[in-house]
Amino acid sequence: MTRVHAYRSTLYAIVLMTTGFCLLLWLLPNELVPSVGPEAIEQITRKEGNTVTPPPPIDTPRSERVAEYHIDVKLDEASKTLRGLQAVTWSNPGRKTVNELYFHLYPNAFESADTTFMKESGGKLRGDKMPTNGYGNMRLTAIQTEDGLPLMNRLEYVQPDDGNAKDRTVMKLRLPQPVKAGESITLKMKYEVKLPSIFARMGATDNFVMAGQWFPKLAAYEKAGTRGRNTDGWNVHQYHGNSEFYSNYGIFNVRIQVPETYIVAATGFPTKTPMTTNSNKVYHFYADDVHDFAWAASPNFIYVEEPFSSKNVPGVRIKLYLDPKHKALKERYMYAAKAALNQFSQWYGEYPYSTLSIVVPPLEANGAGGMEYPTLVTTFGAGDDSPGYDLERTVVHEIGHQYFYGLLASNEFEEAWLDEGFTSYAEDKLMESEFGITPNFMVESSYITSPAPLKQSAWQYHNQEHYAENVYVRAKLVLVALERQVGEKTMKRILKTYTEKYRFKHPTTADFQRVVESVTKQNWSSFFNQYVYDRQMADFAVESIELNKTGNQYESIVHITKRGADYPEVPIVFRFEDGSTTRKIWSGEGDRIQYKLTHSSPLSWVFVDPLHTIVLDNKQINNFMKASVTEPVRTRVDWTAMKWIEMMSKLLGW
Repeated sequence: MTRVHAYRSTLYAIVLMTTGFCLLLWLLPNELVPSVGPEAIEQITRKEGNTVTPPPPIDTPRSERVAEYHIDVKLDEASKTLRGLQAVTWSNPGRKTVNELYFHLYPNAFESADTTFMKESGGKLRGDKMPTNGYGNMRLTAIQTEDGLPLMNRLEYVQPDDGNAKDRTVMKLRLPQPVKAGESITLKMKYEVKLPSIFARMGATDNFVMAGQWFPKLAAYEKAGTRGRNTDGWNVHQYHGNSEFYSNYGIFNVRIQVPETYIVAATGFPTKTPMTTNSNKVYHFYADDVHDFAWAASPNFIYVEEPFSSKNVPGVRIKLYLDPKHKALKERYMYAAKAALNQFSQWYGEYPYSTLSIVVPPLEANGAGGMEYPTLVTTFGAGDDSPGYDLERTVVHEIGHQYFYGLLASNEFEEAWLDEGFTSYAEDKLMESEFGITPNFMVESSYITSPAPLKQSAWQYHNQEHYAENVYVRAKLVLVALERQVGEKTMKRILKTYTEKYRFKHPTTADFQRVVESVTKQNWSSFFNQYVYDRQMADFAVESIELNKTGNQYESIVHITKRGADYPEVPIVFRFEDGSTTRKIWSGEGDRIQYKLTHSSPLSWVFVDPLHTIVLDNKQINNFMKASVTEPVRTRVDWTAMKWIEMMSKLLGW
């Protein structure tokens, strides 16, 4: 998911001008189906007339295909309701016998103000607010085994995280017969989804629909060894205000029926030409080795398609579904998508799918924007006729998710930084290499006013701002700090090794640390313990300066302290009144260090890390000290400028 970038350019300009003014003062000498009845559930799949044209065969599946979905869904335009039938087959990948299945019913996050998502988010997400009359929900009306045994009386809503009885986003189904290791079970389900007003990645507004997290979705089942587990078991959480998603890989075969004027964008590729009957149009999509399926629909889409291939992209059809307001910007979207696919495939491995769809929603559907799904991403709502580089940045960021979210499928409930932080790092790299836009780490590090551990559950952060501050910004800066210690070439090797080794395998923070240590042949426990598992930041300060004169020589005694986590190389610059400088590198060992300097001219000032190479130092106001204060007014100006920078940096947060 993308952060909001509104007003960022203007505020950056203000901060940079102010920073320049402050530094100048210092250095002077002084961020488908028809309407369905009870009998229709028997006809959902498995019959010849409802089969899907298979994709080109591959030698072996790319992933462990735990779930297989066959879904028919119809959009009722008038009521903004989805009516669905699905047959889902779950295969037990572990060694333990399983007696119950867990499903995510994500639309129920929006059924009242009392759900866990609504209480934690306050009905707000990324600047969008849930309309008071915009609630929606999912109602499961039938569930049965393949041979017709009804199971509705075996359902139970559970709240594994907070015990909120009014939260119905997780459902447990007690099975009539256990599923042994290696065995499968197929269930047939009938349900309705009353789409909420567009908010938090899904819903409907006017004639635009975003169907994200819209079907009863099996929770992730982890066999022993997955993500460090000792035994097989479910990994299941409610829908929280900060959390995104985590699922097993599988197969999706989906028919989508919409009014005939609608155009549908979806995960996967179309298996046949859409058919029109009785003023409705039926689309048919198929995707394998993906862990989710999303679609969007509108009669207003401007559709553009282009083929693309490069060294590690054998052949992809890039599909744009543009709101008319952004029709003239299609070349920019397309260029950003091609650049992202080309570079990311070189850095993080081959893009294995045959399609990539980009949906540009209307401005009033901005709540659906800036989100990632397998082979489908959304950008922010079409507004400005001439947007800045936030247009490209959003496309790049969401395509980056195709790797860290899509092909690695980290657990975003419990280790969100492995997706958002890594994607933000990749986004910056591409924006710099392709568009010449360099990140301002000094400003971004100043966002970190409340550091928290990166490896913690998403709902343990205080609020959305705290989540973004750590999972996006601090996480990215941790990776940048790692790169600055090992070098850019080695960092590329680390990430390439990580993304190729754990493709389709749900890696953890510990897995990433093992890759870092394997590639560098070094122990990184101290770094990870302080910056990843703990909440620490770097903080190196000039504590005091003492000046003494003996004859024609001046002796300066300077104390530098470490008030935060370790860092191996701390650059320090000493400037004298005659304009000469002395540079030192402190190893960072111990809590403090003292320097004695003798010079023919008095010491003017001391600056710790003046080029901000230590990107995890978020308290730069104590990095600088003048040796003597001879102009009280000037000193007040310096201090005011620094406080202004600090204030503006906070305003730039999201």
